Amino acid sequence: MKKAKQSAAKQTPAARVTRREGAAKKSLYLHREKAQTSAKIARSYDAAFKATPAYLESLPDVMDAVDAVEGANTPIQQVGVSNFKLPLRYATKAGKPVELETSVTGTVSLEANLKGINMSRIMRSFYEHRNEVFTPAVLKKVLNEHRERIGSLDARIRLSFSYPLVQHSLRSALAGYRYYSVVYEGWLGREGAFRQFIEFDFVYSSACPCSAELAEHARDVRGTYALAHSQRSKTRLRVEIADGKKLAIEDLHAHCLAALRTETQVMVKREDEQAFAELNGTYLKFVEDAARLLFEQLDADPRIKDFQVACSHLESLHSHDAVSVICKGVRGGMTADFSNFRSLVC
Repeated sequence: MKKAKQSAAKQTPAARVTRREGAAKKSLYLHREKAQTSAKIARSYDAAFKATPAYLESLPDVMDAVDAVEGANTPIQQVGVSNFKLPLRYATKAGKPVELETSVTGTVSLEANLKGINMSRIMRSFYEHRNEVFTPAVLKKVLNEHRERIGSLDARIRLSFSYPLVQHSLRSALAGYRYYSVVYEGWLGREGAFRQFIEFDFVYSSACPCSAELAEHARDVRGTYALAHSQRSKTRLRVEIADGKKLAIEDLHAHCLAALRTETQVMVKREDEQAFAELNGTYLKFVEDAARLLFEQLDADPRIKDFQVACSHLESLHSHDAVSVICKGVRGGMTADFSNFRSLVC
């Protein structure tokens, strides 16, 4: 018996195939079993077929089933589509729109007893508005159409895109494009209340105040040259725009620049690099300083109803990051509940 097993193990692949061909054949359905015969089930695609109105009317709809709902017969707060992409045009501070690849998430609420929604309706509504110039306020029009077509009480839209701005070097005549991660988000509630948000990511350098003092102490007391540590850092602003107000992406960029001063650079010569070192030495900051400086800027802007700020300093001293979160403190508004710090790695 043992010798028979060893003999079978030494068989060549061709021998094993031959042995299998000698065994009893099993019936096939979609493929031919013999040459010059047809499969039991024919497969074909009629490229010339045109669906008539009568044919479309005859198509079955699973929503007509009496047992359409699976699981608990309860409302769903959000159901829809995420990350479908298309080019959309966006308003700029300068006035000339810019067309950008956009990732869209669109959801609506679903009441109990309803199976689902026609997902393509959300996508079609954006294609119908693809020639619009988008601002957060324009989302209200799209959301109203979502609710009317789908029969929903609540609707949300989230547009994610990279927004280009020209950055000029600090001392030379160079300039280059920076791309900023931006989100426009709109919420339309069942009573018709509309809320509009912008998320904006800003990358900057943070030089540690403690490290700077210690480096100067080493130079002064012991004559030892030392460098303070600094690191690439990122903040994410999430702001709610006040009713009837307009807020541009450039406005949020200006707030970040005024608060933090040390935005990372695109194009540099030696004089620019020296200037950046001087900026870092002038505007030392801990992660909690960054949060408070941004709070000061956003809180003073009457166009901003509410906000949340999350900061992450990617430590060069430690193998972990320093983080902080702050919010405006509006009753019933945004909180400092932010935990996705890995998304702030830059």
